[in-house]
Amino acid sequence: MFEDLTFKIEKALKKVTGQGKISEANVSDTLREVRRILLDADVNYKVAKQFIDDVKDKAMGQDVLLSVTPGQLLTKIFFDELTALMGGTSSSLTLNPIGTTIILLVGLQGSGKTTFAGKLSKYLKDKNKRVLLTAADVYRPAAREQLKLLGKQIDVPVFSIDESNDALRIAKESVRFASEKGYNVVIIDTAGRLHVDEELMDEITAIKNVLNPTETLFVVDSMTGQDAVNSAKAFHDRVSFNGVVLTKLDGDSRGGCALSVKAVVNKPIKFVSMGEKLETLEVFHPDRMASRILGKGDVVSLVEKAQQQFDEREAQDLEKKMMSNKFDFEDFLKQIKMIKKMGSLKSLMGMIPGISGSLKNADVDDKQLVRIEAIIQSMTKQERSDPKVLNGKRRLRIAKGSGTSIQEVNRLIKQFTEMQKMMKMLTSKGGKHMLGKGMRNLRFN
Repeated sequence: MFEDLTFKIEKALKKVTGQGKISEANVSDTLREVRRILLDADVNYKVAKQFIDDVKDKAMGQDVLLSVTPGQLLTKIFFDELTALMGGTSSSLTLNPIGTTIILLVGLQGSGKTTFAGKLSKYLKDKNKRVLLTAADVYRPAAREQLKLLGKQIDVPVFSIDESNDALRIAKESVRFASEKGYNVVIIDTAGRLHVDEELMDEITAIKNVLNPTETLFVVDSMTGQDAVNSAKAFHDRVSFNGVVLTKLDGDSRGGCALSVKAVVNKPIKFVSMGEKLETLEVFHPDRMASRILGKGDVVSLVEKAQQQFDEREAQDLEKKMMSNKFDFEDFLKQIKMIKKMGSLKSLMGMIPGISGSLKNADVDDKQLVRIEAIIQSMTKQERSDPKVLNGKRRLRIAKGSGTSIQEVNRLIKQFTEMQKMMKMLTSKGGKHMLGKGMRNLRFN
């Protein structure tokens, strides 16, 4: 995500590194380069110009403290201005304290509304909300079937009138049904439409006026850059919405849409979608996104993702096994499955400070986890708990059973053995206290 933008901005900021004072000369050179970078990233021209002006006003003539370099100071100014540009603070979803919350999804064709509807349903269901999905896209072939399939995966009911092509009727009856059955939230998936299609725009306007939804969210493909921002403005002029959802952000290396949309439509980005899996939905935090763009990672989001997958009992069990040096392949397999739920390896690595900028051309293949999983699953229960029994014959059988090579099996066993040795060193003497303390810090209150 944003790897091109991150790489180029980091390179530009190095121009003032090591200089004793921020001056008009070194600031102008750096900002001229950053302005070009922002325009190349498809950031709105007026937004880019205003951003550069704001940074320059705050940076000019500032003396550098003894403990701060010009590069660090300019990076801090960039961080503050990027955070402000994207909204300043996170904007939470509005939910009615009593009665039914109605969430209306609007946007262009192919923006990912239906998939987002499933992700948002899971997100709210995990927060103990009773959610009803509404299939009000009556134009796209198989749209209703897709929503029903998503609903089945997360055990969320889908309201649909398959014989009807009246989206307004479907939406109204779904809200009435939800009220009668005691659902907290209704998420209405509508058809994608162009803002120049008067008939379809009249339809979505009528749905909004009749339902008076609690939230109207504009769902947009972030990879379309300025086109997405222009569409957002045109939609907002016709159908005023409360917030923006950026989909496919994991595939967006430029970041033009994320940096421009708030300034153009003056509506907050509420969610970002980071992959195809239903778990890959994140609340948008401008400060965390600014940190990622500047190559400083996002440790807070990484910890939150881990907290969603690890519970306190599992953390305690893991700590006991590590303290007694009994961590085996079965435990390792559990960790792999949890990591896979957190998102792609590249996105997780991008949250670690100092790593995101170096990922530009890195080949981080999630299939490696799948292959490791296959190798462990091809082991017997005895082999998983006691890797010492893995002789040549057993390793060959595991390689054939997992569809991998004997070299890959040997490599995994060697790495696992080295990891066990490291754990043994940590749990010996004073290291045991350090490891126990570290594991306790991973528990959740």
